[in-house]
Amino acid sequence: MRAPTLAVVCVPGLVAALAVAVAAQDEEVEIRVVDVAPGVHMLVGRGGNLGVSSGPDGVFLIDDQFAPLTAKIRAALAKISDAPVRFLVNTHWHSDHTGGNENFAKLGAVIVAHDNVRRRMSKEQFMAAFDRTVPASPPAALPVVTFGGDVTLHWNGDEIHALHVPAAHTDGDAIVHFRKANAIHAGDVYFAGGYPFIDLDSGGGIEGLIAAVERVLALSDEDTAIIPGHGELSNRAELSRHRTMLVSVRDRVKQAIAAGKTLRALLAEEPLADFDEEWGGGFVDSEDFLRTVYTSLSSR
Repeated sequence: MRAPTLAVVCVPGLVAALAVAVAAQDEEVEIRVVDVAPGVHMLVGRGGNLGVSSGPDGVFLIDDQFAPLTAKIRAALAKISDAPVRFLVNTHWHSDHTGGNENFAKLGAVIVAHDNVRRRMSKEQFMAAFDRTVPASPPAALPVVTFGGDVTLHWNGDEIHALHVPAAHTDGDAIVHFRKANAIHAGDVYFAGGYPFIDLDSGGGIEGLIAAVERVLALSDEDTAIIPGHGELSNRAELSRHRTMLVSVRDRVKQAIAAGKTLRALLAEEPLADFDEEWGGGFVDSEDFLRTVYTSLSSR
């Protein structure tokens, strides 16, 4: 994941130019509505994919991307239902999934998330992968209902089960299972079609990520629709292939560490070359993923 590193300088013109560039990027975003299952949709824009349950009880939303996109997200939701958003579940704390929290809370949504999501959003966080400090979120953006293991919402004729998967993408990940609709929002536990990003600074790890993917697989069958945190709508067969890749990478790195190989030596061997054609075209490249897995396993 090649994020640009910017020198911190007090140049108003530069700050203004960056603000204009971001605003222009948001202006170009289109929110796409994807049918998932009866009463369940996926919204795709800039940031993490959203999940939507609509029906007689109102709208239940999973994640909300960035704050400037709230109006566009609401317009997309209006194509599905004219009811307000009553509940909003965050799959983890990252701002491309929680940036619209304050906006939706002010519109009456009750925000739900794992305990660690509120804990991390309440304080400044540092993401070394991007050399970026994330300020604490305003109080109105914080989840007001938190859970440790799991919580079930009985909504729109479904049982919507949010359950914590520890030490995966972060330490606060939740996967959300629409039991009757047979659909699952996997959050950033699953980057469809690409190598995953594991936020080690937020308590994530490769072993926990594999366990989380296996939990999703255990809850699914061949007909289950799986909403990934990023990427196109997926299914159990595709996620199973993704798991095979994750396990293979973990095992290769484990063997290298056991043999005493340094990270530099391992990178020189390009051990993920056979995976790159299928998984290397996403947000995270093979070198960065390899570094993350090596660091994760070395710290155990």
